[in-house]
Amino acid sequence: MNHIQLFENFDNMDNKKVKLRLMGLNGNAYSLMGAFSEAAREQGWSKEEIQKVIDKCMSGDYDNLLCTLMDNTEEPDVDPDIEDEDDFEDDFEDEDNW
Repeated sequence: MNHIQLFENFDNMDNKKVKLRLMGLNGNAYSLMGAFSEAAREQGWSKEEIQKVIDKCMSGDYDNLLCTLMDNTEEPDVDPDIEDEDDFEDDFEDEDNW
C-alpha cells in the first residue's frame, strides 16, 4: 500500500476517537503507540483501524506521531465523584491536619 492509499483510507475512519489521556504517559514513540493500540482494542477498534493509525504515526517524524495520536484520541470522561488527582492544593488547605 502506498502513502496515498494509506491516507485515503485513513480519512474514511468517520472521526473515531480513542479515549486516552496522552499527558503523563512515557514519551517513547513505541510506548505511546502501544498505549494507543491497547486502548483502541479495549474500545472495540478493529486491527485494521488500529494499524491505519499506527502506519500514519510511523510515516513521519516524532511530531507527526504526536499529531496523529492527538487527532485520534480524546480525553476520557471524568467522573465528578472521583477526587481530582491534580488538585493537591486542597490537601493543604487545613494546616491543622499536618
